[in-house]
Amino acid sequence: MATEQELSDFLKSVEKRAFKRSLYHVRNEEAALDIVQDSMLKLSEHYGDKPAAELPMLFQRILSNCTLDWFRRQKTRNALFSNMSDFEGPGEDGMDFDLLEAYSGPDNGERAASAEDETTRAQTFREIEAEIQELPTRQREAFLMRYWEEMDVAETAAAMGCSEGSVKTHCFRAIQTLSKALKAKGIEL
Repeated sequence: MATEQELSDFLKSVEKRAFKRSLYHVRNEEAALDIVQDSMLKLSEHYGDKPAAELPMLFQRILSNCTLDWFRRQKTRNALFSNMSDFEGPGEDGMDFDLLEAYSGPDNGERAASAEDETTRAQTFREIEAEIQELPTRQREAFLMRYWEEMDVAETAAAMGCSEGSVKTHCFRAIQTLSKALKAKGIEL
């Protein structure tokens, strides 16, 4: 059984990655924060007494389900109501939050990049982010779990509720699509 400290340490270790993953799916910072918070609450309320080794798989599954629930609620809400914020422009500062732009580079100031390098890096990150967002939902989910969350095939399959072969297929197709799209834009990694 996981202790309260183990549960707390686990939640601290996954919060940023879970937010990034949710943000890629819902493309709304506030909604991503809500989804992660709901997922963490559900994990601690319903599965806090499980062994610490089971927490990562449970959390990934809960996070996926909370994301799907959010999309279902949005579909229902959009069918019934128009939100006035849908007609507004960018935030007060004229800029939308871009997570990949916030990338700070190597720790301890190992290398001072020129403004041109920083701009090029930011543009490349925006292009990659845009292409990831264009992937079909299951491909994007498998890709992010395998390569962003660094989960193995079995863990990803359990979290997505599909077979290991499906995970491999989704990842392969995502990599092929991303590779072609980025190569067409002159980006080779």
